[in-house]
Amino acid sequence: MAWRLKKTVVMVGMMGAGKTAVGTALARRLGAPFMDSDAAIVEAANMTIPEIFERDGEAFFRQKETQIIARLLTAEACVLSTGGGAYLSEQNRATISKHGVAVWLDAELGLLWQRVRHRDTRPLLRTGNPYQTLKTLYEQRVPLYAKADLRVTARPDYSIEDMTDAVIAVLETRTDVLQRI
Repeated sequence: MAWRLKKTVVMVGMMGAGKTAVGTALARRLGAPFMDSDAAIVEAANMTIPEIFERDGEAFFRQKETQIIARLLTAEACVLSTGGGAYLSEQNRATISKHGVAVWLDAELGLLWQRVRHRDTRPLLRTGNPYQTLKTLYEQRVPLYAKADLRVTARPDYSIEDMTDAVIAVLETRTDVLQRI
């Protein structure tokens, strides 16, 4: 099966939803480039995201994130994974809508917690009660993620390939984004 990607597919959702893993598999399956906005920020700053948060703060990070996303969306059509907070910005949502298509990987809170609880790479979860922090972020962010163009529900029993299949199925409903060749 071969496809032609007409617009950039932007993976959005909570930390732990699988944006990078599924995005990488999706790009490979579509024969398209894969980009990661967080990786691009790390490369540009020559610092890790936790280091950027610690030194410059979240507001600075979000400003750089917006610049990187805008740049990546005007390049060749690709699969773009974004950080969990990227889609919260009205400016980012407008840019994504104009130049690409947002795909929300919708994972429930328990699944997200299962995936992120043993990782220390999430600066926003470096709190006294990381589960409560994740829950609060989840409750605040879900209404904004719901504005995405397309939604794919993550299930605990889904493999990365299952999720990739589900994303392709929803992308195929959008002939302005993906075309079988």
